[in-house]
Amino acid sequence: MKFQLEINIPSLPAPIRYTDNILLIGSCFTEHMADRLSQHRFRVLSNPHGILFNPLSVANSLDSYLTGKLYTEDDLFYLNELWNSWEHHTRFSHIDAEKALQQINGTQIAAGGMIEKADWIMITLGSAFQYYLKDGDKPVANNHRAPGQWFEKKLLTIAEITEALRNTLRLLQQKNPKAKVLFTISPVRHIRDGVVDNNRSKARLIEAVHELCGQFSFAHYFPAYELVMDVLRDYRFFDVDFVHPNYAATSFVWEEFVKACIDPDTATLMKEVLELNTAQNHRTRFPETKAHQEFCRKYYEKAFNLQEQFPFLDLQESIRYFSGLIQG
Repeated sequence: MKFQLEINIPSLPAPIRYTDNILLIGSCFTEHMADRLSQHRFRVLSNPHGILFNPLSVANSLDSYLTGKLYTEDDLFYLNELWNSWEHHTRFSHIDAEKALQQINGTQIAAGGMIEKADWIMITLGSAFQYYLKDGDKPVANNHRAPGQWFEKKLLTIAEITEALRNTLRLLQQKNPKAKVLFTISPVRHIRDGVVDNNRSKARLIEAVHELCGQFSFAHYFPAYELVMDVLRDYRFFDVDFVHPNYAATSFVWEEFVKACIDPDTATLMKEVLELNTAQNHRTRFPETKAHQEFCRKYYEKAFNLQEQFPFLDLQESIRYFSGLIQG
C-alpha cells in the first residue's frame, strides 16, 4: 500500500559533477541548497546580491554580473543610519558608504568571474510579487524597512516574468555558451500575501519557468516545490510557522536532487567527502587522548588520500586541520 504520491523526476542530460562551477541565486531556499553543496565541497558561489525573491531582481542581478557592472555611491541611499542598495539584501548595508560599496563590488567581481566560467546557474524563484518605489517606479529587491507608503506592490504577469528572464538567458548564452540553468520554485509560502495570492504567485512562476525551459535547451526544472507540496503534503514537514520546510523536508528534497541531478560517480564520492566534513566538525574535550589522536590521524590520511586520488577536490583545509591536531 502506498501512502504518498510518486513523482517522476527526469535525470539531467548532463548531471552535475565535482568539476563543475555552480552559481546559485534566489530565495532563502537557495541558501539551503548552497549549504548542502558546500558541505560536500562543490565549487559554489551563492547569492552574490543576497537573498532575492522575485524574478525581476534575479534577472537584474544576473545581468549585472554578465555586463560587469560596478556600483557607485549614486546607487546607494541613506536610511535608518545605514547606506543601502535597493538591488541588494540588507547584509550589504553599512554605516559607511565606502565600505558598503566595497562589499557590493567585491561580490560583483567574484560573481562576474564565476558566471563567465559557470557550468550551472541554479535559480530559485520565491514570489511573483514585485515592489516598486512610487518615486520613479523603480523595482526593488528589498525594502530595507522603509515606510510602506514608499512602495507599490504588483503581481507580475507570466509575460513580464518570462520576458525578463528570457533576455537574461539570451545574454548568458552569448557570454557563456557552456552554461546550463536549473530552475526551481521555492516551497516556502509567502503567507503575508495570503494563501490565495501566494498560490497565484507560485502558479505564475511555475508557468513562466516551464515556458522558458521549452524555449531554451540548456534550461531545466527541478520540482522542489512539488516535492514538498504534493509529495510530502503535511504540516509536520514545516517549521512552527507553517511556512518554511523543516530539516526533514529539506533533507528529502536534497536526496531527490542528488538522485536526479548529480552524476552517480560524484554521488558516491560525496559520501566520502561528507564523512570527512562530519569528522572535521567533531569537537572533543580532551584532544591529547590516544583515541582522539588516532581519530585525527585516520582522517588526515583519508583527506590526504582523497586529495591525491581526486585532485579536482579542494581538501587542503581538512588536511591542514587534522595535521594541526596531531601531536608528536
